[in-house]
Amino acid sequence: MTISRRSVLKCLPLLAWPRGSIFSAEPGSPSGFLGQGSLCGEVTDASALLQTRLTAATQLDASGDLPGVVGVACFEWGVREDFRAAQRTPFQPATDRHDFIVRAELTGLQPHTTYHYRVVYGHTESAAQTGPAGSFKTLAGPAHDTPTRFVVGSCMNYNKFLHGRQGKAGGPLTATETDKRLGFPAFAAMLKLRPDFFVGTGDIVYYDNPMRVAKTVPQLRQCWHEQFRFPRLIEFFRTVPTYWSKDDHDFRYNESDNTTEELPLPQTGIDLFREQLPIVAAGSARPTYRTHRVSRNLQIWLTENRDYRSPNEMADGPRKSIWGAEQRAWLRATLQASDARWKILISPTPMVGPDDLAKIDNHADIRGFRHEADAFFAWVQENRIGHLTIVCGDRHWQYHSIHPSGVAEFGCGALNDENARLGIAPGAKHGSDPEGRIRQPYSSPTPNGGFLLLTAGERLTIEHFDSRGKRLSSAVQ
Repeated sequence: MTISRRSVLKCLPLLAWPRGSIFSAEPGSPSGFLGQGSLCGEVTDASALLQTRLTAATQLDASGDLPGVVGVACFEWGVREDFRAAQRTPFQPATDRHDFIVRAELTGLQPHTTYHYRVVYGHTESAAQTGPAGSFKTLAGPAHDTPTRFVVGSCMNYNKFLHGRQGKAGGPLTATETDKRLGFPAFAAMLKLRPDFFVGTGDIVYYDNPMRVAKTVPQLRQCWHEQFRFPRLIEFFRTVPTYWSKDDHDFRYNESDNTTEELPLPQTGIDLFREQLPIVAAGSARPTYRTHRVSRNLQIWLTENRDYRSPNEMADGPRKSIWGAEQRAWLRATLQASDARWKILISPTPMVGPDDLAKIDNHADIRGFRHEADAFFAWVQENRIGHLTIVCGDRHWQYHSIHPSGVAEFGCGALNDENARLGIAPGAKHGSDPEGRIRQPYSSPTPNGGFLLLTAGERLTIEHFDSRGKRLSSAVQ
């Protein structure tokens, strides 16, 4: 089936074109729009989640939101690019109960296979039309040793990107007017590298921006709407599947735990993250910590660092935990059971650092959760867990550090320049490693945003890139 020009335009946010142009859309179209494109998430060697949101327009309204619209949607999918002999998921309603989001799980897929999909949507099933095509490749799984390339990003600060510094000083203001129309330039740079998938390690949105603090459910949802309507994000996620973790800013607020009654409440933050991103099937109660065997050589772990944590202010010791007892036991058991050559633990927050001395909310911090981190690194040594590498978000500078136990940690930094800063060096008196026990082969010499590219085959190569796609460092494990 040929996709009409009208269908393509209905899926692209019109912020990419001048307001008042011939492309302007009438809010409240009878069939709705795909103003945030589509997402594919949690791809395995046999399954995937597909997601879209029906919107009433393709550009932000006067309040800065992208309202949803009632309708129905399903997904057409198959191995052929022309969609001949394609299958369809059942139509589902798009309603305000779940923010007009429709998500479907595909099962029974073949490993290491490219699938094509598109949204079929409208006010009713009989009036449905097709959106632009997307694609994803299933994981190779343990039977295949195909090399894998994936990118990791974090700390996507929308308001700093559009409006510059707020409160504490930020990084350089490099976003052009074109960038502000199209979205974060890092997504264009990452797409050129043709990654197999993307991992977002948290702070995907910021609920606590000083310009507009989000506390209610409509306000929290607006943060997601404004972020994911950018054309560069829509184009990137159309063909790059995703895995997501949350951190403090897309949970509640800066350095948040589960102890206060300040809005948003912890359960609201948990529920909204599961609603907005394709991490679990609709209605599933499955935990958001998980592991995926990507190939014969590669296995990744994604931890949940907010849902189960002890209070940040609690005195450090054996009872204090970020992971909680059940997740910690799961992590150790699955690491021990893995025979993958490369084991990559992707954490929303650092375990090695160094970090600022005053911080208390992560594993690297002296008054934070250091006891759990030390116990974990000792366990790794005792059980000879080989070739373990940590990748983390949260910190707004890029670095490669090596723990005294020998475990390397790579910080991906902030995705946009405006949210970047200089890092903390080993041995710094105002840092979490005043004795200089950490080795640091690389730390970004200037504040810059960017991302990591990891290539896993017979060797594991980890590279830092800036937000425009310039390679800054490379390490081979």
